[in-house]
Amino acid sequence: MKPLLQADEAQALLDASIRGELPDERGRFGPFGGRYVPETLVPAFERLEAGVREHLHDAGFQQDLQRELREWVGRPTALTHAPRLSERWGTEVWLKREDLAHTGAHKINNAIGQALLAKRLGAQRVIAETGAGQHGVASAAACARVGLPCCVYMGTVDMQRQAPNVDRMERLGAEVVAVETGDKTLRAAIDEAMRKWVTDPSGIYYLLGSAVGAHPYPYLVRELQSVIGKEARQQMIDQAGGLPDVAFACVGGGSNSIGLFYPLLGDDIELIGVEAGGTGDGLGQNAATLATGTPGVLQGSYTIILQDDDGQVQETHSISAGLDYSGVGPEHALLQATGRVTYISATDDEALAALAELCEAEGILTALETAHAYAAAREWSKDNPGKRILIGNSGRGDKDMPTLTQYPPRIRTDASA
Repeated sequence: MKPLLQADEAQALLDASIRGELPDERGRFGPFGGRYVPETLVPAFERLEAGVREHLHDAGFQQDLQRELREWVGRPTALTHAPRLSERWGTEVWLKREDLAHTGAHKINNAIGQALLAKRLGAQRVIAETGAGQHGVASAAACARVGLPCCVYMGTVDMQRQAPNVDRMERLGAEVVAVETGDKTLRAAIDEAMRKWVTDPSGIYYLLGSAVGAHPYPYLVRELQSVIGKEARQQMIDQAGGLPDVAFACVGGGSNSIGLFYPLLGDDIELIGVEAGGTGDGLGQNAATLATGTPGVLQGSYTIILQDDDGQVQETHSISAGLDYSGVGPEHALLQATGRVTYISATDDEALAALAELCEAEGILTALETAHAYAAAREWSKDNPGKRILIGNSGRGDKDMPTLTQYPPRIRTDASA
């Protein structure tokens, strides 16, 4: 594919991103992003954008948000050295533990921030979408915290493989709506949530879960998730004695990865995002959007998407529900185009093997999404002995037990003991 940016243009955009100047006034990250929405939703997006400008960095809002992050979410989350993985891989491995946040994943950082914003904007109710279920759980919990009713849209395929999270959402007071259209996964859930928002754009607040969609969502989610990278950067200096040589994070829509990467863009750190390689390279066999996709518009944003030669968005496959998406956030598309972040993929089998190793070596059951980052970090270590690695451990794996029970635990051997 022809490069989307010339070298000088790419550097200028990267410099602007590091300075915090992106997205621009049109909601663009260079050629990506923007707002491609039905006319009926334009006023809702304009109100949201005005609300974000007014409240997000307001001292009073930030005081409320920081209090909730500290007293309710449990931040800062830990930075954990992984001594046995370090010994096995021949590198120095550190883990940013978003699995220790309330509700078990990074999603809560964004959910509580947007729930507080919805309250300030006078919303009567909140709707959300979810794939792996963690954003749905986080949204249900955050809405309960601020006192707003919550409705979560979820594809029936994801409901089956993430059944524990469906129960958690309902116990937290949310209504879970099964989506049986389209691919019955995350993309279909977003479509249905958008359709519902059109019916009452003034009374409903749409709490989008990833750094995707029309402006201002990619910016809003990035700002709320950047707490991950800000904390990790300082913790690495304090605990490890310096910054990492490389940072890994899994990438679906891209909220946990942009949250880790964004505060590190100006540092001399290699950044590697890991997508879902699924079972093969063909369309429909994976969700490796940045590795195999092409530019196009998906759900309100111009970004990189998985589409056929006729421009039809394709269904995806991943063993992990949270990575099973046909697009990616526009800021990730820019970071790939500038060369600042490298995006690779790991297969289903590689993710399962990495999850098993982490369980055995460190006593941590990570999410299947995160396991893709571990798989890639292990491979990277083979050619980079002695280097310092930071892995964004985006969530815990309890939610994945319905899937994992289909794969017997790996038998321990002397070599892995």
